[in-house]
Amino acid sequence: MPKPTEFIAHLLDLLAPLGDVTARSMFGGWGFYHGGKMFTLVAADTFYVKVDDATRAEFVDQRLIPFSYESKNGRREIMSYYTVPADAMDSSALLCEWAEMGIAAARRGVGKKRRIKRPSARACKPPGSSSR
Repeated sequence: MPKPTEFIAHLLDLLAPLGDVTARSMFGGWGFYHGGKMFTLVAADTFYVKVDDATRAEFVDQRLIPFSYESKNGRREIMSYYTVPADAMDSSALLCEWAEMGIAAARRGVGKKRRIKRPSARACKPPGSSSR
């Protein structure tokens, strides 16, 4: 596992008042965890906080930017993580306020997994074929 950069160490210091916050490298970036749940990510030295339906409007209203990436098929994919205001990056109290929204969103999202609906065997048979 790569050693945290100065930026990651700085963020961990700012987030220390939240308690048990850890960082793990992932996909060229870093994921930050609280209570075992990922609530922020860092990509290209940009800090993003997890959002959900309960918190997204707060980020959108402040014109904060969602995390996005280009998928293998060339499409732009947008994830449920947004930047925080610039002044929060220099203030532990402000950054922790935004991070707490991410922690709450991560907790609310626990157990929610996408289910892929698979067609039934009947739906896979060509029209007019027997069901025997």
